[in-house]
Amino acid sequence: MHTKSCILSGMTSSPSGRRAPRGSLSAAATRRVERPAPLRQAVYDALLELIVNRTLAPGQHLVEAELAEYLGVSRQPVREALQRLQTDGWVDLRPAQGAFVHTPTEEEADQLLAVRSVLETYSAKLAAEHATASDVKLLRKLQKAGEEALVSANVERLVKANADLHAAVATIGRNKVLSEMIGLVDRRVRWYYTPIARPRSRDSWNEHAELVAAIADGDAERAGQVMHDHAEQTRQTYHDRKTSESSTDSD
Repeated sequence: MHTKSCILSGMTSSPSGRRAPRGSLSAAATRRVERPAPLRQAVYDALLELIVNRTLAPGQHLVEAELAEYLGVSRQPVREALQRLQTDGWVDLRPAQGAFVHTPTEEEADQLLAVRSVLETYSAKLAAEHATASDVKLLRKLQKAGEEALVSANVERLVKANADLHAAVATIGRNKVLSEMIGLVDRRVRWYYTPIARPRSRDSWNEHAELVAAIADGDAERAGQVMHDHAEQTRQTYHDRKTSESSTDSD
């Protein structure tokens, strides 16, 4: 009997005969789309999160039937989600080949991380100007969570802790429009950040500590400069990683 291509290369058979992912997907495999959220939105969100956290890797072939089985839904909402994900730039639909997770180009990543640098530099300045004692307490709590994630060397925790701290800084700045704009790029920032979370981890959380200290001191110029340097270093690390990968592939 012909066996369908799996959405994930490491699929094994469960006792019931259904294929189940192994390795890093074991936890994700237990997730089922929850209702009563609109099904098409729930499926879209579930697939997008699998792409962002790189459970579904860039360039990976996506098979409707197996994605549907994986999420416990019919094929129709999966098909609709894939079409929407293509529109939003997360998936490539290739004629006669099917759907594939989009592989970001160097230019795409550089442009987005450059925009992030501008937005978050201003956000840090505003946070230093508006932070209250309770805001600073929250930032220190998030900093501690990040340092604990650092000790565990858990990439998922590191990425979440990083996103949480940056989101808190944006909120503390008390500029709703700026916070919304930062939120729009957050998922792609997490997508790009995941593969460099470990190599950037120690330096990144040292930079976060400097940022929190500047905000606590109410020093807007220093907070802005620390955030700018922090964002640019992340951008450079991503670029260096891609350059190294290209060099390795050409050897």
